[in-house]
Amino acid sequence: MTQVRPTPAASASLWERDEELAAVEEALDALCADNSSSGSLLVLRGEAGLGKTALLAETRRIAETRGCTVWSARGSETLSSVPFNVVRQLLQPALLSLMPEEAREYLGDWYDIAGPALGITEPGDRQADPQGVCDGLVAAVRRLARRDWPLVLLIDDAHWADQETLRWLAAFAEHVGEQNVLVVVARRPGETSSGDSARHLDSVAAAGSSVATLSALTPDATTGLTRATLGAHADAPFCREVWAVTGGNPYETVELLAKVQDSEFEPTESAAAELRALNRAARGGGLVARLETLGIEATRFAWAAAILGTGISVDLVAELATMNLDEAVRCAEKLRTARILTESDPAGVQPDDGELQFVHPLIATAVYNSIPDALRTAMHGIAARVVTDNGHGAAVAARHLLEVHPDDDEELVEQLREAAREHLAVGAPDAACRCLERALLEPPLPAVHARVLHELGCATLLTAPAKTIDHLQAALAMPGLDGDARVDAVYRLSQALLHNDQLEEAVRTVEAEAARHPAGPARLRLQAVQFMWEGIHAGETPSPGRSTRLAELAKTCTGRDNPERALLILRGFDAMARGENAEEVVEVCDRALVNGRLAPGLGWTDPEWGIELPMMLASAYAYTDRLDRAEALYNEALRAYESAGWSGGHLSLAHAYVGLGLRRRGRLREAEASLRKSLALAERVGRRLPLHWSATCNLVDTLLLRGHVQEAWDIADQYGFAPPYPSTIVLPDPRSVRGRLLLAVGRTKDGINELEAAEKAAEARGHHNPVLAPWAVDLTRVLASEDPERAARLATEVRRNAERLGTDTAIGEALRCASALETGQRAVRLAEQAVAYLEASPCQYEHAAARVEYGIAARSSTELRRGITLAESCGADGLVLQAEAALALR
Repeated sequence: MTQVRPTPAASASLWERDEELAAVEEALDALCADNSSSGSLLVLRGEAGLGKTALLAETRRIAETRGCTVWSARGSETLSSVPFNVVRQLLQPALLSLMPEEAREYLGDWYDIAGPALGITEPGDRQADPQGVCDGLVAAVRRLARRDWPLVLLIDDAHWADQETLRWLAAFAEHVGEQNVLVVVARRPGETSSGDSARHLDSVAAAGSSVATLSALTPDATTGLTRATLGAHADAPFCREVWAVTGGNPYETVELLAKVQDSEFEPTESAAAELRALNRAARGGGLVARLETLGIEATRFAWAAAILGTGISVDLVAELATMNLDEAVRCAEKLRTARILTESDPAGVQPDDGELQFVHPLIATAVYNSIPDALRTAMHGIAARVVTDNGHGAAVAARHLLEVHPDDDEELVEQLREAAREHLAVGAPDAACRCLERALLEPPLPAVHARVLHELGCATLLTAPAKTIDHLQAALAMPGLDGDARVDAVYRLSQALLHNDQLEEAVRTVEAEAARHPAGPARLRLQAVQFMWEGIHAGETPSPGRSTRLAELAKTCTGRDNPERALLILRGFDAMARGENAEEVVEVCDRALVNGRLAPGLGWTDPEWGIELPMMLASAYAYTDRLDRAEALYNEALRAYESAGWSGGHLSLAHAYVGLGLRRRGRLREAEASLRKSLALAERVGRRLPLHWSATCNLVDTLLLRGHVQEAWDIADQYGFAPPYPSTIVLPDPRSVRGRLLLAVGRTKDGINELEAAEKAAEARGHHNPVLAPWAVDLTRVLASEDPERAARLATEVRRNAERLGTDTAIGEALRCASALETGQRAVRLAEQAVAYLEASPCQYEHAAARVEYGIAARSSTELRRGITLAESCGADGLVLQAEAALALR
């Protein structure tokens, strides 16, 4: 934790900062008023030396006098590549002050997710989800703020903060008003080169309740500061020259006045001519020249401190600078006396902060840049060895290894690969990519090169699928990837192609690789992956004979291993979509389970197969009326992703499918809540992705069932629920849902066109499950008056497909459809039969709708009241109104 404490010189930098200090006082008043008060965020923007650090120091002083807990951290130009560096400075000391069991109690489920990123617990053995880690850090601050209220967080030099910290800060800033904490962020404008970092900083500024841009001191303020420092006898010409030389920069002014005091000349007009030379000695090259006057040993010590950047302890610097400890102690004292280094506050630093720090970031930068290039590179190489030998691990050493020139160093490649694994395990894939990209420059040995490319491709899969494609294609073209590693690389490549909307190429890739392998587990896995990608393709040109080939292959599978289980799941899903007998579909799906559960390696968080297979299995159950099994799998996914901290696309899909299960069950209010969570998460990942379509499609469908037509239309318009549709299938069929939406808002012709497009797509794919793609039911109803013959044919086809599937829901819905085309007793009998089937179905909304329709057809108040009761329990407000209107006419 970098402590920002006021010194006499620093407090002098507070001249003309009354407005900024008033904003701080106001924010502290609000924070301390009540432990349930809203939090706030203040942003201080200003060029180097304009007093941002001094304002933070004064904020600390004021806050501590009011009894606040204050935590602080600072970005560093040389440490911006170290993931979670700044957020660790900020939070780690508070967490390490707790016993491990206390920390686990405070963080709860987030302990194992955010703990590795904060360095308070060991990471797991698999890649952490960056979004989940970010959410865990937000939760950590929220919980600690309740414990340590009133809490103030100070972040200096945020423009140099690492990208992972800035991602957290931007996420935290969105909800800072709910957190009961004051955050003050200081940054320079225009210093960030990374696009993501700049975007995060912009988000922080946008969320700020106050954004202050600091200006240089006026001549009057400079005069006042000069006389306050040197004495009232400083004459006006001298004071004007101080302002002219420093440009009113508070830091330069304070340093210049300190040099004047050291030189012991009088602050009069006759001495003003000396100020420019003194100012040059206090900054940039002058500072370096001043450093050199302290001697070679002190210079070496300062260089070593600048190389380390963090963890500046005397003994570590001594080892890097190759000097004995006594000599190092003397050098440290010289540098403190010269106002280059200062002692850290022992009460507030984290374990890795060390004993020393530079007085100001400008000094640290000047010292670092003064090291000759070749020597600086060599010192980074030595620093990597020093920090490793002192037990700091590969990830810490990697910062230095990134600066070393390529030199065919096999050991360096392995160190960077190990660092990449550590970064992935704590949720920092960008840092892992930097390590692996640098390893490729070394370059690796030919036998290792393809494996490094493979690892790099896997690291970029979630963030940059196009880069993953390049890396993995290059890896597969080289020798070195054999056996399971090669099969895994092909699978990852096909995943990347899928995510990059290149599904056909994904299919061709695994098909070609499967042809290279003899019969056995590897070939069977690749065949399963090919069938999987073909199965989720929404295009209208399926592979000829695919379903037949899949059925024949699945017949030979007993479920003895995961490739066979995968093929059984794929066969079950395909048979469900095609509308084959539900009992047979369920029998095939059950064979894919082990004691009724997903087999190890096929679970929701297992990386070997991915999320698609268990989703297909659960959906096969959902659309064959086995909702209990589907809901168990959907909820298992939700628990798995939440406990693993996967709060990005995977968690969005889990909420979407939980919502789908609830919608199928008829629990529409709960379905809507889950789907809104899904859509909020999907928005963070990006639009036009399959997961975004799943959330939007299901939410629109649920709102229509609830009778909230305008809201459904608004959601569709806001989130782009309209053609062109994604290349992967979405459940339920988006064309069917879009067609139903258009009919509901009165755009009948457009609705018919959309439903006919759904009909064409379903026919091309051979998808005849009338519950999965319900276009036929809606099209039948809308054509009943304008084209009754076609409507009758469609109703007959729906009935035939429903009876082939054989579920109560499908048959009941087909009978409802047929009843809508009839009048008199024929309509009543069909409606009554529909009620009988749907009463046995797990889908309560459809049962409620059938009750209402039967009550209307039979003119039965009793049935209408039963329908109202069911509709109210479902949250189907539109159905309730329809039934009440019919009841009023009785």
